[in-house]
Amino acid sequence: MDKIRRALAWPWIPPELGKLPYLWVVSLAYLLWKYAYVTPSPLEIAMLALTVLVFLPLYFASFWARGWQAGACIVASCLIGTLWAPHNVGAATFFIFACAMCAQFATPKRAVLAALAVVGAGLLVSLLIPDMRTIFLLPLVTAGLPVGISCVMDRRVRRSNAAVLRKQEEVEHMARIAERERISRDMHDLLGHSLSLIALKAELARKLAGRDAEACAREIADIETSAREALAEVRAAVTGYRQSGLAQALASARSSLAAADVALQERVERFPLAPNAEHVVALALREAVTNIVRHAGARRCTLSLALEGGHAVLRVADDGQLRHPAGLTQGNGLAGMRERAAAVGGRLALNVQSGLELELRVPTGVAP
Repeated sequence: MDKIRRALAWPWIPPELGKLPYLWVVSLAYLLWKYAYVTPSPLEIAMLALTVLVFLPLYFASFWARGWQAGACIVASCLIGTLWAPHNVGAATFFIFACAMCAQFATPKRAVLAALAVVGAGLLVSLLIPDMRTIFLLPLVTAGLPVGISCVMDRRVRRSNAAVLRKQEEVEHMARIAERERISRDMHDLLGHSLSLIALKAELARKLAGRDAEACAREIADIETSAREALAEVRAAVTGYRQSGLAQALASARSSLAAADVALQERVERFPLAPNAEHVVALALREAVTNIVRHAGARRCTLSLALEGGHAVLRVADDGQLRHPAGLTQGNGLAGMRERAAAVGGRLALNVQSGLELELRVPTGVAP
């Protein structure tokens, strides 16, 4: 019941379904074709208005309903169609809506069986209107079952995509945990021995300080050497972590696009990048691929990284459809990309045509 109550508040349709379900309401206009030939009575007009007022909340609630709640919405829609059938053959539209509601069942098998049951119920109702039976059955048979099956398949695809995104998030989370553990192990291996040696030599130097100044000086010199060596190892390790950022971002992009069934065309040149520039490029690549996978609905992606005039140029383009192109600069993390690019003297450009093309230019930060 909580989900049905949510349907009474905005948004009336789950956001992931987009705006198309609102357009489907126009199908109720099928009830009006009769009145192109017959003038409706005031009572009939009032009943039509009441029917629409009753059906619309039922229709919107069906998108949130599950299990027996979905079954109740289907039965109610069929009942409205049954009551109207003897008076208006356009009532077949309520059976078509009921077929679409069948997609709310948990399994495709149940959903298809429910849609067949709705069509069967429509066939029985047609017995009430022998004179107009063909006109009533034609839209029900030609549209009802195809609409029901297409809604079932669409819901199945959406569930699969949601499962892929959840698994991708889990993989990314596990990768972050593994990376932290690796860094912890590396730091322990790098510093554990060096710091233990420094501690022992410092203790020995303290003991020798009052007895053998020359030996104490040698120990202090060893401490200095060990500390410098440990510092050099830490710097080398940190540099290695930074330099692996872009490689990891590229690998993650390939994996994410493959999981989302997006074909990738890749052209990546190898050239030196300063750590801060590489960090900006890697984050921009991750954000761009995340937007493609989650928001664009793309089937193809082109990715290129090239050196042009002392600048690293990252281009990511897709063939997806943007719902709100005007809000690109404010949403989807693109403002953050722009700020990071500006911080290192670069710039971000966007071009919306058949999809979204992103171009990031940042100085390499490396002397030629």
